[in-house]
Amino acid sequence: MKFTRKNVMIAVVLFLFSGSILMSVADILFKGPEVSEIAVLETSLGMIEVGLDRAKAPKTVENFVAYVEQGFYDGLVFHRVMAGFVVQGGGFQPDGTWKSPTRDPVETEAKNGLKNLKGTVAMARSSNPDSATSQFYINTVDNPSLDYPNPDGYGYTVFGKVVKGMDVVDVIEASQTGSKGTPYGAMEDWPVENVVIVRAYMKES
Repeated sequence: MKFTRKNVMIAVVLFLFSGSILMSVADILFKGPEVSEIAVLETSLGMIEVGLDRAKAPKTVENFVAYVEQGFYDGLVFHRVMAGFVVQGGGFQPDGTWKSPTRDPVETEAKNGLKNLKGTVAMARSSNPDSATSQFYINTVDNPSLDYPNPDGYGYTVFGKVVKGMDVVDVIEASQTGSKGTPYGAMEDWPVENVVIVRAYMKES
């Protein structure tokens, strides 16, 4: 084939076009949560804004927003802080007691295609995949072991991502932790100095 200026230009255009297709496919495959609304967690260490993806996790977002608007999270703590893994909250008060009552458990939506990437927010649960109520966690690293179908065939439902305040999450992650005596027994990975969710509310658009 003779390499004329025209042929070279056609080859360049085809190369750029194929590249854009690959980029589009990559965006589809690896896209994170799409923000539809924002919840603000005003913590004792700073503000965290969580963008919620109602399109991908409608039941989970509805559940989370209901807790926020109820004022359920106000005064609760991040009770499980594991460096290089997650920070978890939404269930316990500073004295180690469980806040109740909670809403009915929400059905898992872990098959929604969203991944447990650094900065994403997901629901905590028991061994029952449909047992999530109020507790949530923020991934401080990429955690593919929590993605559907890992680790137990069901995975954990990602429903949003931190859009502002990841530096605050980093500070929480760096907290010194230890064993906390509670009415339900000792709990590990509890910050020595409580990290309190002073207030949670929905941000006005």
